[in-house]
Amino acid sequence: MPVNTLIDRFDRVHDYLRISVTDRCNLRCVYCMPAEGMQFEPHEKIMSYEEIAAVVEAVAKMGVRKLRITGGEPLVRKEIEKLIGMLSVIPGIEDIALTTNAIFLAQKAEALKQAGLTRVNISLDSLRADRFAMITRGGELARVLAGIDEALRVGLNPVKLNVVLMQGQNDDEIMDFLRLSIDKPLQIRFIEYMPIGHNDDGWRTSYLSLQTVFDRVTEMGLTYESVENVYGNGPAENYRIPGAAGTFGLIHPVSDHFCGNCNRLRMTADGHIKSCLYWDDEWNVRPLVGDEKAIQDLFVRSINTKPENHEMALALNQETQSHKPTARRMSQIGG
Repeated sequence: MPVNTLIDRFDRVHDYLRISVTDRCNLRCVYCMPAEGMQFEPHEKIMSYEEIAAVVEAVAKMGVRKLRITGGEPLVRKEIEKLIGMLSVIPGIEDIALTTNAIFLAQKAEALKQAGLTRVNISLDSLRADRFAMITRGGELARVLAGIDEALRVGLNPVKLNVVLMQGQNDDEIMDFLRLSIDKPLQIRFIEYMPIGHNDDGWRTSYLSLQTVFDRVTEMGLTYESVENVYGNGPAENYRIPGAAGTFGLIHPVSDHFCGNCNRLRMTADGHIKSCLYWDDEWNVRPLVGDEKAIQDLFVRSINTKPENHEMALALNQETQSHKPTARRMSQIGG
């Protein structure tokens, strides 16, 4: 194993790279994209699979061992399983995950698994077909549910469901998702609504503290227990209702940030390194492809300027922040 040299000034070891392969998506989720008017990058500005693999080869020698393929929606990228196969054979890479809306997952899961995909996160903010269509602006819930079943069938493990909780929009479905964790070996992860790429303050009216999840469990007369050593748990605090086949987790980047343990770097579809999801700092690595030492030096530069934390809570409370937040939408970062 390579010795990790991606250690920032706060002694955080970075062994995880999130790679956006496209800024395009077949849905328009209300917290991620506007209904219309998105300006997408032309195809020639999007990194090729060969360029992505070259960057990963460089940082794998610096200790990166985990990858996550994101978008936009990564399954709209042609032959995405080809990229998975290219990355899975790079020495040092041990784990490759995918974040998807799962509309195309039922058709792709088998090929992705065979190519070397380890696990999958599925964005699913409602279990009601009409509401799901509203939140996603046109998505078909049945296709997502079919994708979940196929992911379980082919052996992707774990299968996580990411639920962005929004006040007055889906917070009345918390128990429905918890029941799903009882019936199936799924990891349900409730996530706070983040102020990424928003030019107005409307997100504050949708923000909901994850304490609400515990309140709902208590109201239903259920108990829960803490779960340790959940594979690929990332920043989630994990719990299980006794006897459940799966688990549920809480990810609260706003109310209780986990920046102190952050091990992530991000690369956008157009080749920019972002050491923090929230701030606007970024570095273009694409022109350096072909010069491995230059790629590595740029990644070191990116972590050397990484802030101690993202200060999203200050945005929630309309307080002054020390850095400039990103103007990119979540779909343009690979969040």
